[in-house]
Amino acid sequence: METILFAGLSFHAWIVIATIILVFGLMLFTKLAPDFVFLGGMTILMVTGALPVDKVLSGFSSSSVVLVGALFVVIAGLVHTGVMQWIVRYCLGTPKSYNMAIFRLMTPVAALSSFLNNTTVVALFINVVKIWAKKLNVAPSKLLIPLSYASGMGGICTLIGTPPNLLISGFYMDQTHEQLSIFTPALAGLFCLTVGILATIAMKKLIPERTSPEEALENSQNYTVELLVPSDAKFIGETLKDAGLFQVEGGHIIEIIRFDKEIISPVSEDEFIFGGDRLVFSGQVDEILKLRNSHQLVNAAHHVFSVNEVDSNRKLRMANVRFSSSLVGTRMVDTDFEERNNMVLIAIAREGERINQSPREIVIEKGDTLLLECPPRSKSESALTPDLQFFESSLIPQEGKKTLTSSLILLAMIICSSLNIIPLLQASFLAAFAMIILRCCSINQARESIDWGLLMVFAGSISLGSAIEYTGIATKIAEGILSVCGSNPMFALAGICFAATFLTEFTSNTATAAIFFPITYQIAVTLGVNPLTFCVALMIAVSSSFATPIGSPTHMMVYGPGGYRFVDFMRIGLPMNFIILAADLFIVPLLFPL
Repeated sequence: METILFAGLSFHAWIVIATIILVFGLMLFTKLAPDFVFLGGMTILMVTGALPVDKVLSGFSSSSVVLVGALFVVIAGLVHTGVMQWIVRYCLGTPKSYNMAIFRLMTPVAALSSFLNNTTVVALFINVVKIWAKKLNVAPSKLLIPLSYASGMGGICTLIGTPPNLLISGFYMDQTHEQLSIFTPALAGLFCLTVGILATIAMKKLIPERTSPEEALENSQNYTVELLVPSDAKFIGETLKDAGLFQVEGGHIIEIIRFDKEIISPVSEDEFIFGGDRLVFSGQVDEILKLRNSHQLVNAAHHVFSVNEVDSNRKLRMANVRFSSSLVGTRMVDTDFEERNNMVLIAIAREGERINQSPREIVIEKGDTLLLECPPRSKSESALTPDLQFFESSLIPQEGKKTLTSSLILLAMIICSSLNIIPLLQASFLAAFAMIILRCCSINQARESIDWGLLMVFAGSISLGSAIEYTGIATKIAEGILSVCGSNPMFALAGICFAATFLTEFTSNTATAAIFFPITYQIAVTLGVNPLTFCVALMIAVSSSFATPIGSPTHMMVYGPGGYRFVDFMRIGLPMNFIILAADLFIVPLLFPL
């Protein structure tokens, strides 16, 4: 038997607590990948013996983790057959007022997010919303926050809508041996969603009107200059570095076009200069144009770049810097990012405004919008996704017979699981298999659609949740909460939901769900009330993060395109947190009596 060391907790219990603090701290204050952090947490639990090896590894074999993996394939089938594009095309329309625009946007987004990965839904809608906003003559920032909010609130309406719901339902089944229906949280979720849409409309003045970064980067001629090297230039035969043309005041060279049409990009400082070369510079135009006099260059006949593609291969593309990107806090000039990915930084926009200085000298921040020149044979988007989020894509699926096929497959999966014809896990596997067999997506597309990092976080969260229960931490915390809240279950429920709502603003909602479930379940059992009431309320609470851009991946996705500032989310998000929390505490006890 373990020796009690402090506050009634064993040595292993304190190791678990330290591990949880370490995991949350690393996720909050470092740029380490979440899957790596959770793998490290599992390693600590395993090596120290705080949790038996079989329980540490149980997360990988959890039905919830396997289910999420199968659902990724189902989503891939829907995306690659154009189902989501069809919904976007026919649902938005032309509303007559801003209030109606919010309703027309949030309703289909929430409906899609109830069954699909919300980041996939938001990624699809971002460009559509930006175009739609111009059509409606409103700033995109007035619609992108409602877009993100709708995706989160829609996800709580079904078990498959968001990973925390699946995680909590899996824990609940382990404790009670009762399988929840796919629509168990539906009525409570729909009520909170309705309240959320109405609250968004009521608080529309709190949604900021910001300049879109795309507007700041629209005219590429403002920051790209092409200068021609005359045949009698004195520095012909020298390297760019020796000639003083590699790193210049206010900008840098991004491309050389040889007289024989050879294109050199990215450009190294050791590249030789020949007569007839066209040198393309990026940065502050007025500063760069001083090179004409200092180096006796001449104006080229035209600018090389436009925001549209230069030819069928080379393009200027915009991407937003992810909050966890390795580029954050660095200058492009100090990294080998451009060389590794065969692309060149042209300009940077921040909070809707282009920064008027040499882009490669700018310290990159979270949410910055980068304009990148992508020459032929550049790396695919999938290789860059840990650092950048691209929003425009040339691979737009075509609608056709397979659009209907994939829709019917999803509908069959939902019907079979909701009517208990077969369990949800088996239904999702059959649906994933059907998507591949009926060629709604290829095997490679299915494989690439699976977010292995998210599955790692999911498995790690299950291990942490198991450790909290196994070492007695859940019981101890439950006793502490009950000593404060007394025997009133509503006070206890409010305390749990309040803590979960605000913790999930700063860390993974999946991790928050795993940490709080054992505590929540123990409180319900101790009070002798219905544990399902507490579990459904927790599902809603951990997915109700509105006040910070780091509270949800979808918030981070719209942060850059909307030109938002950090405080913009707090202005509308804090009231929204309390509104949804109140709606949660009101509706759940009515639908699932204590």
